[in-house]
Amino acid sequence: MEILSSVPPHLLRHNSQCEKRICIIGAGAGGLAALKVISESAYFKSGKWSVVAYETRNKIGGIWLPAPPVVDAYNAPITPLYDSLTTNVPHPIMAYTSYSFPNETPLFPSAHVVQTYLESYAACFNLVPLIKFDTTVLDARWESTQWTVTLSDGGHSAYDHLIIANGHYHLPRIPEVPGLADWMKNGRASHSAWYRKPIFLGDKILVVGDGPSGQDIAAEMCTVSSVVVHAVTVPGAVTNDAGNLIRRGRPIELKANGQVVFDDGTTEDDIDHCILATGFHMHFPFLEGASMINKDTPPDFPPLPPGELYNSTYHVFPLAKHLFPLQTRYPISSIAFMGLIIRVAPFPLMEAQAHAIVRAFADPSSLDPIAEAVDIITRADKIRRAGASTSLDIAKAWFRFDREDQWNYRDALYQFAQGTGSGTPLIKVTEWEKELYDLKVELKLGWEDLENSGDSSEWLRDVGKNGVQDWVGLMYRVADYARSRKNLLGRL
Repeated sequence: MEILSSVPPHLLRHNSQCEKRICIIGAGAGGLAALKVISESAYFKSGKWSVVAYETRNKIGGIWLPAPPVVDAYNAPITPLYDSLTTNVPHPIMAYTSYSFPNETPLFPSAHVVQTYLESYAACFNLVPLIKFDTTVLDARWESTQWTVTLSDGGHSAYDHLIIANGHYHLPRIPEVPGLADWMKNGRASHSAWYRKPIFLGDKILVVGDGPSGQDIAAEMCTVSSVVVHAVTVPGAVTNDAGNLIRRGRPIELKANGQVVFDDGTTEDDIDHCILATGFHMHFPFLEGASMINKDTPPDFPPLPPGELYNSTYHVFPLAKHLFPLQTRYPISSIAFMGLIIRVAPFPLMEAQAHAIVRAFADPSSLDPIAEAVDIITRADKIRRAGASTSLDIAKAWFRFDREDQWNYRDALYQFAQGTGSGTPLIKVTEWEKELYDLKVELKLGWEDLENSGDSSEWLRDVGKNGVQDWVGLMYRVADYARSRKNLLGRL
């Protein structure tokens, strides 16, 4: 069985002895991880490699850097960050492996604490001098032997490698639901990218989407609206947590008279406004001008599509190690896409990706296209066995890792990064990370209870002074507390 179309040998070769110029697009969490790992490598310290990150905004941070909901050139706010956002993963699990949050940081910190942490990370590792702010990459195209990058300041620069770290929480995804376009046109519906805090939009509000932001927004809107209808994938999976909160299934029609029809046949009348917490498109406009990426869903496989890289807006395909494009337009190791995996602990995963990127940039022969194609087909088979029946289903599930996937992936990245002379530490995911990540919902409920009771400060006293084990002990204590509270409430 053919699994991979022929890859011309010249696209696998890339002279590792020449000076390498590396361009990173974006200085959010992913771009910073790439800058840190590259700048600490022997290749950079010896002067063989150079690196620069281009950042559209005037500070680092990406999604964590707040901004008002004013639209940019793509008719979307530059960040969807809302005022009350806190992390949904405890920070000892969320943090970069190489850099902890400060002592006594609340277990689920607010966005401004995360932003301060990223600024501290950049300062600690002297990354800011490697970043050019207020500069957008408008176009990037492979020309013969290098990437030509066009910048918003009118400049053009040539690079041997690109690292794409522009994030994927920017361009709102608006579902195709009958009647929704008219609601949007008439100002009766908006995407959560514009949401910042609960304001009165009417007596009865519909919130669509059951991700973390959908849950937060539904709960907050209950404080200003008489009734909030929360449309979720599995309406019975979560117990109603407020007297004025109603859960329904997926909306299938929004009528002009304010009635909404759901997929189980139920209806809700007199909806005043709809907030869509329905996610975002993966968006790489700088690669589209010269067709460096095909904005379409890839065809059925195997074999993998010949020569093309696809952006279905749900996934980028096919990528070796979820990083490097298996296509024939440019060298496989000349470009890497960071941070596309969702529902994971992102910062340590992106730091692991950065180490793998350094290995592949230094030694392109370390990437075996045939083995990588087999891995891709194996993942597709796993997703199909889980119920995906179409190419679109596979695309939607591709970067959604299950509980074991992210740990195995992270370990595999560090194993791959152990190239000759790499200096990369062999880091393995700890058992406590795995166990406590699975308890993140219980931990957050317990921590919120401690914060509401005013006891969290005492629980945090001196935590972190003795290293990460302080945080591990705290998280297990909070998990025990959450279980005891649940048992107590269950008896009442």
